[in-house]
Order: sequence, then structure tokens, then C-alpha cells
Amino acid sequence: MSTRQKPIVVVGSINIDFVVTTTRIPLPGQTVPGNDFQLHPGGKGANQAVAAARLGYPVQMIGMVGSDVFGERMRAGLRDAGVDVCRVGTAERSTGAAAITVSTDGENTIVVAPGANAAVTPDSIEQHREAIQRAGIVLAQLEIPMESVECLAQLCSQYDVPLMLDPAPAQPLPAGVLSRVRWFTPNETEAAFFAGQIDPDLVGAEPRRLADAFLRTGVSSVALKLGPRGVLLASNGSVAALPAIPVEAVDSTAAGDAFNGAFAVGLMLGWEPGQAARFASAAAAISVTRHGAQPSLPDRQQVEQLLQAQK
Repeated sequence: MSTRQKPIVVVGSINIDFVVTTTRIPLPGQTVPGNDFQLHPGGKGANQAVAAARLGYPVQMIGMVGSDVFGERMRAGLRDAGVDVCRVGTAERSTGAAAITVSTDGENTIVVAPGANAAVTPDSIEQHREAIQRAGIVLAQLEIPMESVECLAQLCSQYDVPLMLDPAPAQPLPAGVLSRVRWFTPNETEAAFFAGQIDPDLVGAEPRRLADAFLRTGVSSVALKLGPRGVLLASNGSVAALPAIPVEAVDSTAAGDAFNGAFAVGLMLGWEPGQAARFASAAAAISVTRHGAQPSLPDRQQVEQLLQAQK
């Protein structure tokens, strides 16, 4: 890659994932036997940064780790994946953590404790405004304080830098945030939540109606991630549905993050959104065939091999 390329800047969470695999997800109040336990680097922000870096594109991470035993481990994992971590700080609290239960059919439940991610404040975002100004695209999620996401959206709008927002975990957004988003990338569950915030009658609506509703809020473009049904791309005047690449899923934890990181890479390479989304769908498809979040993320050669096999 040319050093003259504008980097992808990811602003978001850095977590340690505590992963238990089991035959089925427990119901409330129920205990089920687990099959295996592992520790993995995770966090939606870190996952998306690693997803893009593994594909060979320059990536900078803005975030926080804790002062505990996991903090340097998370920073080193990002660095080893090729992510520039000079803007990853240390907060005097625990590293963010996620408790993840994965069933044998690939479904998962996730509980996140923010820890040091809560220290990614608007002031800390402002400290890195120069990096945001120089970015080719900025990726954000909702595992850092909402006021920080709002500050980031304002900076991206000020500097005319595209912002890709992965609205997870779903929660109400401040007024004006969506109108500053270039790419809004919810999955089906998140799309239903935000559609309900716009108009309760949209809950349960088909994907195209949901995408249209988001576009009416001022979002430039929507990539609605539909899992095994593929992805719906929508912008004012155009809609395209891309099928998923069929694979045998074992862990869907990082699928959305794999998609976003790879989609950003494709857009930064100058590809049309449809081509970038097909590339991203292949990255997500590979990720669900592997266990763990960051360990599941593919390199570019693996993605291109899968796409070639599909032809």
C-alpha cells in the first residue's frame, strides 16, 4: 500500500473477551454446561481496526485500555495485527471486558462492561482531531460514551471526513448524529431498534422500508447487514441487494466487525459500494467459520480466494 494513502481511523472500544462455548444459549435463570473457555482480544472498535489492518490497509486506532494485566496485552495484539496504536491511551481502571456465550450453531449472546472504554471522552477525542482530519474514513461504534460519538460525528462533519457508524449496542442517538453519518451499518436487530425510534409502525418492516427510513433522517448511505440473507445497500436513488456467501457458521461474534473493516478498505481502494460490500461479505463469511473475534479475521489473500471460488 502507498504511504500516501489516507488511513482508516477507528475510534472505539478495546476489550478482552471471555468466551464460553455451549450446545445452546441459556434462558434467563437457566444454567447449561459449557464445552470450552478461551480468552480473546476483542471490542468492536479493536475488531474493526484489526479487520482492516489484516487486509493490508493503514489503520490508526483511537481508544483506551486499562491499567490492569490485560491492557498491554490488548495494545500488543493490535500492534501485532498491523494497527498503529500510538493513540491508544491507558486509563486507571480495568480494561473493557465482554462475556460471550457461543452456541454450537454459531449464535451468541454478549454482555459488555465498558471499563477503560468509558474514558474515551469528548476531550480525548478532541486531542486527536488532527488524526481525524487526516483520515480517509472514520469508523465508530457505540461501545464508548455517547457524547464522544456525538463529538466525533461533529468533527467528521467539520472536516468533511466520511463517518461509518456501526450502531451497536443499539441505544438512542442524539439528534443530529445520523445526519452526519456517511455509512450507517446496522444489523437486523439494530435496524429494528432504530426504526422504532423513528416510527413505531416500522418495527418488523421489510429491509428496504427500513433503509428508506434511515435515509430520510439525513444518513447518506445504508448498509443493512442481514446475516445469512446478505446485505442491502441503499443511498438516495439506488438500492442493491447482495446475497450472502454460504458457509457453515461456528461463531458469528465478529461477523459485523469483519464486514465493516473490509467494507471500509474496499471504499478506500476506490471501489464502488457494491464491489466493496461483496469483498466485505466474503471477509464476514470467513470470520463466522472460525472461533473468536480477532482470531477469526482473515487476510486479503484468504478473502480473494473465497471470492474466486464463488466465481
